[in-house]
Amino acid sequence: MEENQSNQSEVKQENVKKEFKSFAISLKDFFFDLLDIREGTDKKDTIQRIKDGIHVKSHTAWILVFSIIIASIGLNISSSAVVIGAMLVSPLMGPILGIGLSIGINDIDTMKSSLSNLGVMVVLSVITSFLFFSIPIFQEQTPELLARTKPDVRDVMIAIAGGLTLIVALSRYKEMTNTIAGIAIATALMPPLCTAGYGLAVGNLSFFGGAMFLFIINSIFIALATFVIIKFLKFPVVKYIDSASRKRIAQLASTVALIIFSYSIYTFVQLYKENTFEQNSMKYINDLEKATGAGIISKKINYVDKKIDLVNIGKKLTEAEQVEWKSKLKEYELNTTLLQITQDEETSKLSDKVKSIEDLYVKNQKLIASKEESIQEKDLKINELIKVLEKLTKEKIPFAQISQEAKINYEGLKTISFSKVISTNFETIDTIPVASISWHDSIKNKDDLKNKMTKWLQKRLNLENLILKEK
Repeated sequence: MEENQSNQSEVKQENVKKEFKSFAISLKDFFFDLLDIREGTDKKDTIQRIKDGIHVKSHTAWILVFSIIIASIGLNISSSAVVIGAMLVSPLMGPILGIGLSIGINDIDTMKSSLSNLGVMVVLSVITSFLFFSIPIFQEQTPELLARTKPDVRDVMIAIAGGLTLIVALSRYKEMTNTIAGIAIATALMPPLCTAGYGLAVGNLSFFGGAMFLFIINSIFIALATFVIIKFLKFPVVKYIDSASRKRIAQLASTVALIIFSYSIYTFVQLYKENTFEQNSMKYINDLEKATGAGIISKKINYVDKKIDLVNIGKKLTEAEQVEWKSKLKEYELNTTLLQITQDEETSKLSDKVKSIEDLYVKNQKLIASKEESIQEKDLKINELIKVLEKLTKEKIPFAQISQEAKINYEGLKTISFSKVISTNFETIDTIPVASISWHDSIKNKDDLKNKMTKWLQKRLNLENLILKEK
């Protein structure tokens, strides 16, 4: 009986193993089907689509120029929406994909065409943005421009992920248009070129260099991502009749790919180190301020020279505190970094300058406030005088004109006069306009004429309270 139980236990264990193995195989197949990009790949049409987007033709050149103008305006007014709209229609991505494709399939002609067309597009873009930003009213430094003057390790990651997404989307039998449009926005190739043109226009070569470096970084990693996917999907390589020529071209393509790959890794590592250095430095500075009560008004972090320059106008740091915090640089992975803190007499001078600036600001504010009060008082007086003038103008009776009109309208009129009678009911005082007339003795229907003339004068002079009296 014990043997039967043992056999049953072994059978159960075997069944469990088989079920687990079957589950593992099913899970593996599921993820393979889920993540496999080889299915649905249209290699022939993908190659043709990329080649079609390489060349700068008449309409492509104008689309590029117009999109650069739109992007430049967007950067000038700090409008992300306008910049995004420009990136959607930009044809800059075509030659970059062409470079990645040509290296992947050993197509030297496509590589030459891609490089030449990319060069033309870059020059045309920079010239267009340079001309736009040469106009003085468009030379303000905006946050959108400043954000494109220095590459970041995150820009590299965006370029890699964007390039991979783009070539995967392009290689489908059914082109994924929305995905392609989204990648055109994410990789942001146009803003750096616009910023480069801005740098030339204002004579800031650091802007130009930083923006061009950002564009080159993006382009290289997009081309590299394209090359990797092309190789992974095993796109057919271009075959040459001459075997020696084919071998030479294959070696050239491999060399170019190796150079790009090596440079990409080097760039990524350098940017990563720079970002890490800046983050560690900022954490160090913030902790120093909190712990010592220092008032850091200026901080300069120099990655190249491994140096941190601080200006302190708060609590003065003693020699012991400075030595202590310099020794803490290792804790923040800033081992070889030089810390320079400016304070003492120079700090006192800075404090005096800041205090004088504050005093001058307060004085100016008081002066502005007093002037505003004076202006407000004068405005009130002017408004009061205007109201009085309007009232006088309104109440003034054009006697000469009215008398002539009355003589024409009423032939029997002998005399007419106007006056203003001030009356009171001992509660309020009112001014009443009074017209006095007299008729020739030959006039018989005086009452009718008086009523008619009263209505006419009230309407003509816009005085409803006017009283007409006979002498």
